[in-house]
Amino acid sequence: MVFKHILVTGACGQVGSELISELSSRYGSERIIASDIKKCTLPEGVRFVSMNVLDRTAMDAVIRENGIDTVFHLAAILSADGEKNPTLAFSVNMQGTFNVLESSRINSVERVMIPSTIGVFGPETPKENVPVLTIIKPRTMYGITKYGAELLGNYYFEKYSLDVRGLRYPGLISYKTPPTAGTTDYAVDVFYHAVTGKPYTCFLRKDTKLPMMYMPDAIGAFLKLSEAPRSRLRYSMDYNISAFTFDPEGLFRVIMKYIPDLRVIYEPDFRQKIADSWPASLDSIDAEKDWEFKPEYDLDHTVRDMISHLRERLQKTGHL
Repeated sequence: MVFKHILVTGACGQVGSELISELSSRYGSERIIASDIKKCTLPEGVRFVSMNVLDRTAMDAVIRENGIDTVFHLAAILSADGEKNPTLAFSVNMQGTFNVLESSRINSVERVMIPSTIGVFGPETPKENVPVLTIIKPRTMYGITKYGAELLGNYYFEKYSLDVRGLRYPGLISYKTPPTAGTTDYAVDVFYHAVTGKPYTCFLRKDTKLPMMYMPDAIGAFLKLSEAPRSRLRYSMDYNISAFTFDPEGLFRVIMKYIPDLRVIYEPDFRQKIADSWPASLDSIDAEKDWEFKPEYDLDHTVRDMISHLRERLQKTGHL
C-alpha cells in the first residue's frame, strides 16, 4: 500500500515524534500532517495542525480537506498521568479514539493504525510468555481505555470493514525524547543520570521484570504492520511484540559495564502497583508469523546505542 496523505495524532509525544521522522524519510514530508494540542519541532516540510482529538468537528475537517487516506493515532494519556487524572485519560483515550475511527469511516480513510500497550493486561494475566488471546482485566484507567480502544478498533474492522490495525507495545526506550509519564520510563531516565554522572532514584523495585523494546525496533514494527497485506493478518488490534525482558537491577548492571560509577537508590512509588499488574514477558510468535516481526536490538546493543547517542546529544546542547 502507498500512503498518499498521512495524519499523525499525538505527533509531539514519544512515539509520535520519532514515527514522523521515519514516515518523512520513507514517504516524503509533504505527505504528512502532524497534529497535537501543542507544537513541537518537526522535520522540514511536515505541516503542523493544532488539534485536540476530542474536537470531532476539527478532526472531520482535517481528514476531509487534506484527503487523508492513512491515520496513525498516537494521542493518548499514559499510565502514570492516567492514574492522576482518570477523567482526562478516559476522554482522550476512549472518546478521542472513537472520534478518529468514526471520522475515518465517514471520510473513507483506507487505514488506521492505533498502538496499544501491555497496560491492557492485569494481575490475572499469566506473568510469562503472554499470548495474544489471554485473560485481560486491567486495573488502571490507562489499561481500561487502551483495551477499550482495541475493542473499538476490532468493532470498526468487523462492522464497517475499516482497516484498523494495532499492536501492544512493551516499555519503550529512546534517547530522542525525554521520559514523560510512563511506568517504564525509569528505563529511559536512568540513562540521563548515568551519562551526566548523577545518582538515580528508581521508582520501581529492583526485581520488577517487564517486557521492553528499543525505539527503532518499535517504530519499525509499527510501520511493518501498517504495510503488511491485510490477507496475512489474523488479528486486527492486538498483536503482541517485545524484544527483551529485564528488571531495574538487570538494566543497571548492563549500564555499569560502560558507566561503572552509576549509583542507584530504590524508592518505589505508586507506579510499583501498576507495574506489578503487568506481565514480565510477551509471546510475539503471531507477529513473527503474520508480518515477519523481528527486533534488531538486544539489551546490550540497546544500552551501548543509548549511551553513545545521549552523550552526543547532551554535548551538543551544552548539558554535558
